[in-house]
Amino acid sequence: MEHARPERCSILLSEPGNPPRVRRHARIWGQGTIMTSLNNGSAPELASQGELAVTGTPRPARADIVGIAAWLVVGTVIIGLLYYGQDVLIPLAIAFLISFALGPLVRVLVRRGIPQVGAVSVVMLTVIALLLGLGLLIASQVSVLSAELPAYQSTIRAKIASLGDQMEGPGVLDGVFQTVATVQDQLTTALQGAPSGAADPLAVQVVGDGPSPFSTAVAWLTPALAPLATLGIVVVFVFLVLLDRGDLRDRLIRLLGGNLHRSTDALEEAGKRISKYLVMQLVVNVTYGIPMALGLWAIGVPGWILWGTLAAIMRFIPYVGPMLSAIFPLALAFAVDPGWQMVLMALALILFLELVSNNIVEPMLYGTSTGLSALSLIAAATFWTALWGPMGLILSTPLTVCLLVMGRNLPQLAFFDTLLGSTPALDLPTRIYQRLIANDPDEAYDIVSDAVRDIGLPAFYNETGLEVLRQASDDYHAQARVEHRLRVADGMDRLLDDLREDHPAPLAAPAAPRVACIGGKWQVDAISAEMLVHVLALDGIPAIQRPTGAVTARYVERLDLNGIDTVCIAYFSRDPDMAVRGFVRRLRRRWPDIRIVLALWSAPGEQAGPDRAEALGVDRIVISLSEAAQHLTLIDTETLQAAAPVAALPADGHAPEGTLNETARLEALARSAVLDGHAREDLDELAKRAADVFDVGLAVISVLDADAEYIVGQSMDLPGDRTDDPAALTWLPRLDGLGHHIVASEETLVVPDNNRDARFADHPTLRRWQSRFVVATPLRTTEGHVLGMLCLSDRAPRQIEDTELDLLDRIAAEAVAVMTKQEPVPAEPRKSAPAAPRSVLGQRIPD
Repeated sequence: MEHARPERCSILLSEPGNPPRVRRHARIWGQGTIMTSLNNGSAPELASQGELAVTGTPRPARADIVGIAAWLVVGTVIIGLLYYGQDVLIPLAIAFLISFALGPLVRVLVRRGIPQVGAVSVVMLTVIALLLGLGLLIASQVSVLSAELPAYQSTIRAKIASLGDQMEGPGVLDGVFQTVATVQDQLTTALQGAPSGAADPLAVQVVGDGPSPFSTAVAWLTPALAPLATLGIVVVFVFLVLLDRGDLRDRLIRLLGGNLHRSTDALEEAGKRISKYLVMQLVVNVTYGIPMALGLWAIGVPGWILWGTLAAIMRFIPYVGPMLSAIFPLALAFAVDPGWQMVLMALALILFLELVSNNIVEPMLYGTSTGLSALSLIAAATFWTALWGPMGLILSTPLTVCLLVMGRNLPQLAFFDTLLGSTPALDLPTRIYQRLIANDPDEAYDIVSDAVRDIGLPAFYNETGLEVLRQASDDYHAQARVEHRLRVADGMDRLLDDLREDHPAPLAAPAAPRVACIGGKWQVDAISAEMLVHVLALDGIPAIQRPTGAVTARYVERLDLNGIDTVCIAYFSRDPDMAVRGFVRRLRRRWPDIRIVLALWSAPGEQAGPDRAEALGVDRIVISLSEAAQHLTLIDTETLQAAAPVAALPADGHAPEGTLNETARLEALARSAVLDGHAREDLDELAKRAADVFDVGLAVISVLDADAEYIVGQSMDLPGDRTDDPAALTWLPRLDGLGHHIVASEETLVVPDNNRDARFADHPTLRRWQSRFVVATPLRTTEGHVLGMLCLSDRAPRQIEDTELDLLDRIAAEAVAVMTKQEPVPAEPRKSAPAAPRSVLGQRIPD
């Protein structure tokens, strides 16, 4: 009986009582596979009947090669379609770009009550009228100049003759040129084989009847009709796109597919960026053309209106447009003025306007970010010019912006963002780490200096410095060679020395250090301890670093901790429990009263709680430099409220007059009469909306009175005391809530994880709410008084972006409008610090 051949079977081999750990594959029977599991952990061996490999080891991926080949084929087909379909695609591209620029005008008219068809017709007729007027102006100027040009012939001949006289006379290379000419004549005579005096044959020319008038007319009209036909197609396309913009957007979203949110964001961002680019480009060109025309008029160059208009139009062509527009006025100045004064003045005017436009006007209108790298701009200009000629050069920047936006929003096109974007391909920590590996600490320091200038030294240490060391720790055994480890250690030492020199601790009375920072095991641990010492010194806390060494009894005996109250031990290892227990046991044995803080830089927050700290015998576990510095700063404070920036309260609990303008603030709160509960339903609705939009468990709107904090809007019921009025407002003592922090600082408070923030780890209200994440923004009136806060809370740690904080400020402004019955005042958008230097070369693109 013939048995069917199994495709895959598994054999699990293990020692008794031990689960299998390493699974191996032995390929036999052609396509069949035997899976054996051995728990010895040894390297795979080759079986005699087939190939043996460890599961999970990457094999040569033929699918990747096929995928790359498929992408190359698709790219080739797309480029071919772009090239052979340019007669249709160029008008379409021009029409879409013009519709991006005219779209905002159409929307403004529609909001004023004009129907869509009427708004589009008005905008199109206005643009066509302006273009016709501009064309008539240019035509009149050209006709005037053509009539005046013959009068300048004598001046041109005199200047050319003068230049010829100056160029006459023996030159340096005249002998060389004469020798070359003589040799060339002799070679020509030898090759022809004819005597020098031979007569040339007579040329016979056949003269026909010549072309007919009809063919002459067709030859003249054909070049003129092609641009007119293209212009007509563009006008029709622009009208249709503006008329049915919504349906076209829906079809594009359907074609893009995938995530509806990403597709919508991509189209909105592309439309905004291109629309702003075209409008700003028009403004820049007009602000260049008007001074150009006025300057040429002052100099005396004829046709100054024509040259100013031409300069404004030609600047739409990147790179070569300004140079081409400068040729005509310079040539005319050469022809008009018998001397050279007019030419030099015109040249000086052009250079001055270029410098002002490129260095003042464009940065002011576009901003400092280009969006596209300089190399990608040049490459895109070359690519589109090769495909579509001069029109491709004009369209290269907007089309490349579209590709960049698609790459930023659509995962399947993310390679466009990498190829075209001005943001670095590597994040900031990886760039610094790579420079250190490449033994280039000077360039690493330049990158670090820019980052420190943007976010500050403590934030750089906390967000970037630790990540650099974390990457070095991860690569220590996996990829790094001995030379790489040495380069990273030496480079980090140089960086820290330079940063300490550039950012010294504030001068103060010398005090004995009370905090000692010790690296747990590796050099990276010691470097992190050195960073922590610098951060504490900037906060005015005297700290000292102790050398790292093997945790032995002899090392502890030689450790100098005299006068030290707190020891911070730093580890990058993800599982240092055994070493920590031994270290802590020896420290406790010699210094029983010392406070020990354990810094686990690579541990997640869930593994750094009080339970693990108690199991390891330490007082607290921190996972970031900011948390360590904050805890060590407040470690001797009796209450966290004493360290918070709140207004001092007297014994009766009322805020003193004049403190933080408290009196005016309380008067504004009284005028709103929000405590009578008249806005409770509306504020509850706003709180529920905020909780739903931000996907948090709780949203609270509260106001701060003289002695209590009242919750006037909430997304769910909260425990606490209630007033006797019908509105039944929940209230809590002033110092037990979060409102006094917001009122005192008048700034947004963001706490990604309460357990990791020493100020709020034991906050009574947050414990009652079972909160881990908190963000609170001020409720600010039109007069600038902060009545209270809009607070979001969740039971899981999370991060929040600046764009989300802007939306939270918008909801807070609506809440203030409900309280005060006034129009909401939108807050200014937050400006994030740039993540890395951006290119400022090439064609500028607005943010």
